[in-house]
Amino acid sequence: MTRESRSPAAMTALLVALVAFMLTAALAVAVATDRPQGSAGAAAPVAVSLSEFAITPAAIEASGTLTITNDGSMAHDFKVVGTDVGAALLQPGQSASLDVSALAPGTYEVICSVSGHKEAGMAGSLTVGAGGGADLAAATSHSPSSHDEMTPEEAAALDQKMLASFANYPVATEGVGNQPLVPTILPDGTKRFELTAAITDWEVEPGKVVKAWTYNGTVPGPMIKLDIGDRVEVQLTNDLPIMTDIHWHGLTIPNDQDGVSPLTQDPIMPGEVYTYNFQVNRPEVAMYHAHAHGDITVPNGLLGAFIVGDVPVPRGQTITDIAVPADAQITQRIPMVVNDAGNIGLTLNGKGWPATAPLTAKVGEWIAIDYFNEGLQIHPMHLHGFDQIVVAKDGRALNQPYLVDTLNVAPGERYTVIVNPTLPGVWAYHCHILTHAEGPNGMFGMVTALIVEA
Repeated sequence: MTRESRSPAAMTALLVALVAFMLTAALAVAVATDRPQGSAGAAAPVAVSLSEFAITPAAIEASGTLTITNDGSMAHDFKVVGTDVGAALLQPGQSASLDVSALAPGTYEVICSVSGHKEAGMAGSLTVGAGGGADLAAATSHSPSSHDEMTPEEAAALDQKMLASFANYPVATEGVGNQPLVPTILPDGTKRFELTAAITDWEVEPGKVVKAWTYNGTVPGPMIKLDIGDRVEVQLTNDLPIMTDIHWHGLTIPNDQDGVSPLTQDPIMPGEVYTYNFQVNRPEVAMYHAHAHGDITVPNGLLGAFIVGDVPVPRGQTITDIAVPADAQITQRIPMVVNDAGNIGLTLNGKGWPATAPLTAKVGEWIAIDYFNEGLQIHPMHLHGFDQIVVAKDGRALNQPYLVDTLNVAPGERYTVIVNPTLPGVWAYHCHILTHAEGPNGMFGMVTALIVEA
């Protein structure tokens, strides 16, 4: 249609269409400006990030849906304290949507409930609808980097929390792991051990009871200690809701006993009983744990210590400046299982401070400590006051033992150290990744003590 041929009616229709288009565009701009992008009539999800060790943002405001993403390197969950609302355990890189619209208006505390993670800083606030809670938001948004902004009152409160975290150590909790498992001796001399895998209550810290995946009801499971040359029979009953097996991590055994279903055996289904048979022929410090569904079962407690042979003490040698007497005898051998994930969280031998049992010794004793890292991160284990003489890796004697005050233990590794305490006192002993041992509420997690008596 040329300009000359447009009729008045056509011009009117064109003007009406143009006005309608402009009104529609203006309305769309207004809607886009006043309402977050998302489905029609609904607020956009609020993004929440979980990491080691923070919930970001620390003060969350939402009335609909949260998109929670684990941007960390270990598993985390997200719980609204005092409610049933939360996101289950998320593995690194996983995300979940959480609808909080059913919560009454107000401000709630939110945490990662994995043992030790809240204490390390994974706490914040969620304000739903019209509600106060500015004090909670301010209290939970502080991080170590904001200490220069503290008021004197906040600084004093932080000091008090640190001191209070020492007040009652050690605190007794229900359950003790790593207890020696007594075998039945069969007629041919075989040592027979019985294990049951099940989900049971486990008190990680005072008052914090989790659903742990356990052998014989404890975390770690019972310690199996053998002599070189022993024949072994281990009978496993599966009371779990999923299939399982036992992998003998670090043991030198036949392939068909390695415990990796379905490669070396059939899966052990719920309700089934399976028996392993093998002989141990060399000194080893090993771990036993499930291989099937290991990402679920092991961080949540399905693990134990397995030791073959004695500590290789470098008698008559001088290690740097420490002389080991020719008649030195090991008076205690202490398993130290470290963890950092699942329901068990940042723990030593299945417990977090102040429930971690202290080590005790007398001046002049020689004690041995076997480290087992069943976690997902490296842990530099630091003993105050005394050198650790590293004498074995995975139970095998080192040709050149060496001294450390801090020993890096990576996931899956085992080390054996000997210690000769020479000064009485209470000596701190902890993982030296400081956020594994200290947080806004003081000491927690991977901390214990060596108590030396004169």
